[in-house]
Amino acid sequence: MNYPQIPKSWNIESKPHKFCPGCGHGIALKALGMVIDELGIQDKTVFGVDIGCSLLAWDFFNVDTIQTHHGRTTPVITGIKRANPELITIAYMGDGGGYAIGSQHLVNAAARNEKITVILVNNTNYGMTGGQMAPTTLPGQKTETTPYGRDVDETGYPTLGPEMVAAIAREGAYVARGTVANLRQLKGFIKKAIENQMAGNGFSFVEVLSGCPTNWRTNAKETWDFIENTMTQYFKVGELKVPGKGE
Repeated sequence: MNYPQIPKSWNIESKPHKFCPGCGHGIALKALGMVIDELGIQDKTVFGVDIGCSLLAWDFFNVDTIQTHHGRTTPVITGIKRANPELITIAYMGDGGGYAIGSQHLVNAAARNEKITVILVNNTNYGMTGGQMAPTTLPGQKTETTPYGRDVDETGYPTLGPEMVAAIAREGAYVARGTVANLRQLKGFIKKAIENQMAGNGFSFVEVLSGCPTNWRTNAKETWDFIENTMTQYFKVGELKVPGKGE
């Protein structure tokens, strides 16, 4: 039987991801990979990954990739972009790397309106180190370090990252929050974020609501229920700042 020839330009190699079963990182990365392919930017993309679960994506794509120290992905990607503005630079991190140890870099990159794209995965805990409380842990949520639930009187409320970035960033920035529960929408947000960088408008930031069933100790049904119904009650999904819309 004669099969149609596949163009040599297509990258048809694939491999399973290294994340825990049910982890949302694979979905977030799939959305990013599809966007890179659609935009045809593989040869000029630099992908930076933070320490944490996100570092397992270091060899996920056939693009130039750099792994940074914990919380330092944003400034490293900023430096690469400033050194070579023609590149498309993407920083990929978790909520700990972006909102805790790396929060100062996120805030200042947004304030300077650096022309980079930051994708931050929010799974409400420190996943790789065993499920400790993170900046995004929800009120009352149990973790390894909050066995009786997060007490906001002692630890404060969860960080609302996109809202913070949208308030800091100037005109030209793009800010959104998506979820692995809606791949089509998430892919659209990531595509807009990268296109915003390509247009030279300004800082682009997408938070991704994701699951961590290993540390949440949830089955498939419970995991998706938490992502779709519990997380979205506090972390509102949608676009918060879009260039040209006066937001």
